[in-house]
This record gives sequence, C-alpha cells and structure tokens, in this order.
Amino acid sequence: MLDFFANLASTDGFIIGILLPFLFVLTIVIFFHELGHYLVGRWCGIGAKVFSVGFGPELVGFTDRRGTRWRLSAVPLGGYVKFIGDMNAASAGATDEDDLTEEERRQAFHTKSVWRRAATVFAGPAANFILAVVIFAFVLALFGRTVADPVVAELRDGGAAQEAGLEVGDRFVSLDGRPVSSFSDVQRYVAPRAGQPIDMVVERDGAEIALTITPERLEIEDRFGNQIEQGIIGVVNNPELGRYRVETYGPVEAVGLGFQETWYVIARTGGYLAGVVTGRENADQIGGPIRVAQVSGQVATLGFVALLNLTAILSVSIGLLNLLPVPILDGGHLLFYAYEAVRGRPLSEAAQEYGYRIGFALVLGLMVFATWNDITILFGSG
Repeated sequence: MLDFFANLASTDGFIIGILLPFLFVLTIVIFFHELGHYLVGRWCGIGAKVFSVGFGPELVGFTDRRGTRWRLSAVPLGGYVKFIGDMNAASAGATDEDDLTEEERRQAFHTKSVWRRAATVFAGPAANFILAVVIFAFVLALFGRTVADPVVAELRDGGAAQEAGLEVGDRFVSLDGRPVSSFSDVQRYVAPRAGQPIDMVVERDGAEIALTITPERLEIEDRFGNQIEQGIIGVVNNPELGRYRVETYGPVEAVGLGFQETWYVIARTGGYLAGVVTGRENADQIGGPIRVAQVSGQVATLGFVALLNLTAILSVSIGLLNLLPVPILDGGHLLFYAYEAVRGRPLSEAAQEYGYRIGFALVLGLMVFATWNDITILFGSG
C-alpha cells in the first residue's frame, strides 16, 4: 500500500507526472478563455454573476466588489461566465427577467445590442489565440529556437524524394512558390499534405532544379511511442549539413514570430478538421481529456518550456473548437447573432431551444468519440 501511494506521488507517478501537468495546462487555457468573455462583457456594460473555472461544486471562491462570484470548481474540464440575465451557464437564450432589479436589467446580457453580445462571445476564442501568441513570443524571446539549413543529408530508400530525383546535398529553395529558410519549414509544409503533389525548387551545384513530389502518408512514432499519421517525403537532415544553431530574437521580432506560430497551429488544426469532414484525414487523431492528460505528462518530462508550448497549442485548439458553428458553442451563438443582425430580430426561442439540444447532442457525441479514441490508444486495442 505504501508503495502504491509512493508511486502516485513520484515524478513518474499519476499525481506529479500526469495530473499536475494536465491541470496546469487546462486551467490556464480555460481561465484565459473565460477571462476574454468576462473582460469584453464588462467593457460592453454586461454584469457577471459567476466566473467559474471548472464545473460542479465550488472548491474555493470569493465575491468581488461588483458582485461577481469567482470560483474554482471540482470538475476541471471547462468553465463559464454566467452573465446577469442568464438562467444557465451557456447563455442559451433563457433569462430570469422577473427576478432582475432595475440596475441588473441595465447590465443584463440579453438587453445589450447584438454587436455587444457577439463581441463578448467572440472574445473567449480570441483570448485563446492571444494567449498562444504571448506564450510563443515569450519562449522565443527568452530561449530562442534551434534551426537548421534546409539541406538533404540522407534519403530514405524508395521514398518519395528519392523517386522524384532529390539527391544528398540538395538545398530546398521553395515549396509551391513559398520560400524556405529552414529544414523545419520543409517538415511543416509536407506533414499535412499526404497524397498532394508539391512543386519544389532545390539548389544543386549552384543551379536551381524544379521537381514535383507527392508525400506518402505514413504512421510514425514520436519520442513517447505515440503513433501519428502525417505526410513524409523521406529526407533527413543532420548537424553537419544543417549547421544546427540556436537563433535568438528581440521582443518585437518574437511577437511577430509568435503570430506566425499561432497562425501555423490554426491552419494545421483547421486543415485537419476540414480533412476529417471531407474524409481526407482519419478521425482517430481526435483526442479528449485522457489524451490531453497523457500528452501533458509526457511533455512535462521535457521541461517547463515544452509544457508552455503545449499550453499554447491547446489554447489554439480550444479557441478553434469553440468557433465551430454548433449551437451551445461560441460559434453557434455567433451564428444566431448573425441571423439576428441580418433579419433584425432574433431567432425564435423554440428554434434556439431545438438548436441548443442538437448542439448539445453533437458536442456530447464528439466527447464520447474522443474519449473512445483515448481509451483505444491507451489500451492499444484496434
């Protein structure tokens, strides 16, 4: 029994090795998402009754001078801001109009213009994107990043690059017309384009050569043993030809690169989701809380900087997920507000109610599917 509790509390155990990194990552992402809603809502003159990180029973909390109850709740798988006038945490159209004082009516969510409501809703995902930019910029400004010249050091036998005529020593110049400055540019461009021809220009012996290469879709194993499907052309870099080095950046340049990094994650995540919808990508890469906890623990072994980068990536993912046009999510609210702005009146309460029921069913189905993926991968079943 003592060994059991010792293992739980060890750096490789559940509490320190998995639970704490998971809570660190998820709490930061949720807090900033809800803070975006809260701050813009307050700027728009909307009062808030509750600001909660987590669902369920309150663990700790306090009430500020504006009457908002700030609390940390028992189930850390989400959060919400309950604005004045809402009967529920989802701001799902219902109001407690009869119970409001005159002052509360002036601050109620549903009494504000459609633009103020839309801005308040959009602020949550926007805060997630801003958080990602800040984290990426912070890490780049303090620690820089390792880069390598985009030079071919090795070719995989029978790989797409070898078949297309690439040779050791070739230097990538452009991919589909986009300039290449580092080897990671090649990896990032190729990874999501399995089966899609890429027009490449490489430099060989001072001359530029045009080639067309179609990446293969292969399942690769990361350093933690996780299986990941991505596009591969079969080229390898090394320290000698790549001239591995750490580049450092000033604050302004770091912020610019932070925006670029955030946009890359948005494009990659959005492209994957679109690929799942069209059938081009497998949905088995969609993960839920179990996968996030597992990856958080694995990444934490690489150090605090790696965990910060994971937080930024997850923040972008949460922001994008909430912008999906599904009732009950922020994107669904924005869809209803767009209808209201165009038609000059809100969708009927009955239509909204049916929409939220459908949205709840879709989100619940997605959670079940993601959790099933997590369990399948965790126990290694097919």
